Amino acid sequence: MTTTQDYVVHGAGLGLRRALMGPLADQPPAQLDFLEVAPENWIGIGGARAKKFRAFTERYPFVSHGLSLSLGGPAPLDETFLHQVRDFLDTHGVRYYSEHLSYCGDDGTLYDLLPIPFTEEAVDYVSTRIARAQDILGRRIAVENVSCYATPGAQMSEIDFVCAVLERADCELLLDVNNIYVNSVNFGYDPVEFLDAIPGHRIAYCHIAGHHEEGPGLCVDTHGADVIDPVWDLLDKAYARFGVFPTLLERDFNLPPLPELLGEVDHIKAIQARHQPRAAAAIGA
Repeated sequence: MTTTQDYVVHGAGLGLRRALMGPLADQPPAQLDFLEVAPENWIGIGGARAKKFRAFTERYPFVSHGLSLSLGGPAPLDETFLHQVRDFLDTHGVRYYSEHLSYCGDDGTLYDLLPIPFTEEAVDYVSTRIARAQDILGRRIAVENVSCYATPGAQMSEIDFVCAVLERADCELLLDVNNIYVNSVNFGYDPVEFLDAIPGHRIAYCHIAGHHEEGPGLCVDTHGADVIDPVWDLLDKAYARFGVFPTLLERDFNLPPLPELLGEVDHIKAIQARHQPRAAAAIGA
């Protein structure tokens, strides 16, 4: 079982959005163990905004989650951007970098996550790009299992594709339990079976978020709603299966008042606390 001693951050975190910086600065919440940002939103930022950001990085442990690297895209890997990311991570002491196991365009960015075909050829292609990214960054990264609504050209299952990439690239996993749930509804598979097939030793940290139920059999990953009970239940099962790992609440829009967001962070911590005795026993064994 993976234990909390293996992770670069611990506990429960929150995605830092600029609309939250004022409320978080005014009353720093005790329950936040770490924060996450997209490097694209902060690379090259100076002046007063940079000073405010620095105040947060000096107070909290940080991880980062990229938006535009397009690991599965047909365009050449943006190595200039990767060097900028490395400088950003080093300058601000950010402890980890993750990206999506997807792509977002060719010669330009669509600002949407497009599915990589689940094929052996794609495993080789994206694994080579991940390995190159890790070489430039000088550290291992995590890739996130993503939500999708079509699987064009699939020759293997989603979980087999994800596991093959993790092994071939020798990278880690940003586990998104909401994306597992969304895809399980959209494609009719058992989310617990998917979870059980994950190589737990590769989990770096976890995302949990809300989504929109478009209709029967169709969920859309939005990060714009409260987390629903089946997703909380899946997180609970993940801790039972792998031990407690750091988990971050994603909320990108329709932001409620900060106390409501922190209530969901508290929910993460409550589920973690139920599994902590088991994790402590495993460490001492």
